[in-house]
Amino acid sequence: MKLLEARFVTSAVDAGGIPRDGIPHVAFVGRSNVGKSSLINALTRESLARTSAAAGKTRLANLYRLSVEGGPGGPGQWTVYFADLPGYGYARGGRESVAELAQIADAYFTGGHPIAGVLHLVDARHPGLEADLEAATWLQSLGVTRAVIATKFDKLARNDRVKNLKEFERQLGTAARPISATSGEGLDDLWTLIARLIRQP
Repeated sequence: MKLLEARFVTSAVDAGGIPRDGIPHVAFVGRSNVGKSSLINALTRESLARTSAAAGKTRLANLYRLSVEGGPGGPGQWTVYFADLPGYGYARGGRESVAELAQIADAYFTGGHPIAGVLHLVDARHPGLEADLEAATWLQSLGVTRAVIATKFDKLARNDRVKNLKEFERQLGTAARPISATSGEGLDDLWTLIARLIRQP
């Protein structure tokens, strides 16, 4: 599998700002500062997505278009949008800001564009966070294909790795895939998953 091109397309504040070209989306959903932008940059090996130490700065649905060659399903070129959605669980600006982020996310999922799957990012170090549990329930209600991605896995002590993954699976109802944007652990497997979502719906 080879990434041919990756580029930023737009920041959408509502469904009207999302391209309607039939290209399937993979949405990145997670708490603010869970590492959505860092993971996109690690997958593309480019500084496409802005990262910030200040949580709650992604206030739009940021869309990136990728062209890829090969992968599960055989040879051939395919295209996907990565959608970096606003982080939940924290927002600068109080309740009005939180409501604004929720409105943007809701508009994204009701926009009528094809969504091949959702990557629900959780911090591998912190199973059981209320915001993550609520988000999992919300995603299940949408009826979209979802995968749980446990980010920052390199920061876990070795004896906590299996324990935390089992806890996430128990709480969220599906296995969590360990990922590290820093060390690269799990990135190849995640690309395989993304290719399957797009090429074998």
